Amino acid sequence: MMELAAYAARPQASRGRRHSEPPATPRTEYQRDRDRIIHSSAFRRLEYKTQVFVNHEGDLFRTRLTHSLEVAQIARTLARTLSLNEDLCEAISLAHDLGHTPFGHAGQDALNACMRDFGGFEHNAQSLRVVDVLEDKYAEFQGLNLTFETREGILKHCSAARARTLGDVGERFLARTQPGCEAQLANLADEIAYHNHDMDDGVRAGLLTLPQLRDVPLFRRHHDAVLARYPTLTPRQERHETIRRIVNTLVVDLTAHSAARLEGIDSADAVRAQNKPLISFSAEIAEDNRILKRFLMDHLYRHPQVYRMMHKAQRVIRALFDAFMGDIRLLPPQFHAHAQQAGDDADRARVVADYIAGMTDRYALDEHERIFDLRRLR
Repeated sequence: MMELAAYAARPQASRGRRHSEPPATPRTEYQRDRDRIIHSSAFRRLEYKTQVFVNHEGDLFRTRLTHSLEVAQIARTLARTLSLNEDLCEAISLAHDLGHTPFGHAGQDALNACMRDFGGFEHNAQSLRVVDVLEDKYAEFQGLNLTFETREGILKHCSAARARTLGDVGERFLARTQPGCEAQLANLADEIAYHNHDMDDGVRAGLLTLPQLRDVPLFRRHHDAVLARYPTLTPRQERHETIRRIVNTLVVDLTAHSAARLEGIDSADAVRAQNKPLISFSAEIAEDNRILKRFLMDHLYRHPQVYRMMHKAQRVIRALFDAFMGDIRLLPPQFHAHAQQAGDDADRARVVADYIAGMTDRYALDEHERIFDLRRLR
C-alpha cells in the first residue's frame, strides 16, 4: 500500500458515520463508501442523465455516468502523485453528481426556479440528500451512511442558509474554512474532466470547430505542437491528441503547484484550517482555464441548438412540478405517501423535487407524455 502524506485522509482517523457500524474489514471505510455508491440506484441512473446533450441525441456523447468515471480516473491519478487517499478521492468523484436533475444545468435551473418559495434547489445539496436520506436499502439507517469525509467532498458548494441545516458538513461554509485535500482534488478533477470532454463532444456534435477552439490559448498552444509534429493527422486525431495533451498539462501543473503549497502542512486538520484551498493550479494555468470556461459558455452551452433543447427541457421540468404540486395523486406510490405525510407546502415541494431530480432524461420525457398526452392512458 502506498504511504500517505501527513496531510492525507486516513480511514482509521475518519470522523465517522452518522450511524455507528462495525468495521468494514477487510475493506477500508472509504472503500466501503465507494462500493455503496457504485451499487446505489442513483449511480445507475447517471447513465441516462445528460452532461450537455440530452441523452437521446446520440450514443457517443458523455453522460453523467461516463463523466463521473472520467473524474474518478483523473482524481486517482492526482491522488497517487500527491500521496493522498485514492479511495476517498474515488468515492467523492463517483458520488459528486448523484443529485443532478435530468437535462443537466438547464434542469437544475428550472427546478431551482420552481423551488424558489420552498428553499430552492442545489444539486450539491441534493447529492448529499441522496446519500443521506433518499437511497433506501439498509435496515438500520436511511441513505448510504457514508463517512464524514466522503460527505464533505460531495458538498462542494452550499448557500449559508442551506449550510445551517446540514450539521457537521455544513460548518465549513459558515466558518469559511476548507475541506480536506481529497475533496479539493476531486473538485478540480471534475473541472478538468468536463472542460475537456465538453470540447470533444462539442466538436463531435458539430457545434464547435477546431478553428474556433484555436481562439482558446491553451488549445492553440497544444494544437500548434500537434500539427508541427504530426502534419498528416485526421481531424479526429488532431482533436484527440490536442485534448489529451491539455489534460496532461493541467494534471502536471496541478500536481506541481499543489505539492509546493502543501509543504510544511502536517495534518488533514491543518488543511481544513486554511482560508484558501491548497490544491490549486498555478496562476497562469488558472487563467487559461478561465478563458476556456468562458469560451465554452459562449460557444457551446449557449449555442442556439443547445439552448433550444434546454428551453424545451425546462418547460418539461416546470410542467411536471406544477402538475405534481397541483395533485399529489399523480406521484408514484412511494412519493405519494411521503407527500401525504408532508407537514406543509415546503415539505410537499421537497418530495416533488426529490422525485423530479431523480428522473433520467428519457423518464422525465415519458412522464411528461403520460401526464399530458391524452392518447396515453397509462
